[in-house]
Amino acid sequence: MNYFKHFVAAAVIAGSAAFSSSVAVAKDIVDTAAENSQFSTLVATVKVAGLVDALKGNGPFTVFAPTDEAFSKLPAGTVDNLLKPENKAQLIAVLTYHVVPGTVMSGDLVGKKLSAQTLQGTKVNINATDGISVDDAKVIASDIETSNGVIHVIDTVILPN
Repeated sequence: MNYFKHFVAAAVIAGSAAFSSSVAVAKDIVDTAAENSQFSTLVATVKVAGLVDALKGNGPFTVFAPTDEAFSKLPAGTVDNLLKPENKAQLIAVLTYHVVPGTVMSGDLVGKKLSAQTLQGTKVNINATDGISVDDAKVIASDIETSNGVIHVIDTVILPN
């Protein structure tokens, strides 16, 4: 009888631990961005570009995510032009320029100047000697952890050369 009580107690504890750990799992990059209204343009462009599955993949990825306000700084008509089917390759290039393979936390960057290879294929310049900037964009929020990487929020859309 005593063994039965211990077995039941162990099963309840194990079940509770499994439930609480499944609840605590962070969402992936796409779901995290989709839940935040400041990324509606980014999420829409990722969908049009066909990059949802890639950014929901295992990663890990570091995403420098421009806000809706960042997209609004682009010249009038730029986003609409990028969303046209004939410009899909250009849209993909712009979006993948915002993604670096691996997980790079802000603490890994502090005090450094470096360049990092993007998924687009060229390098982005990162300067973390006074705050953190990526090309001409400032990181305005950092280290948003997801199940497949990290998001750093930027105030300007960065464009590949």
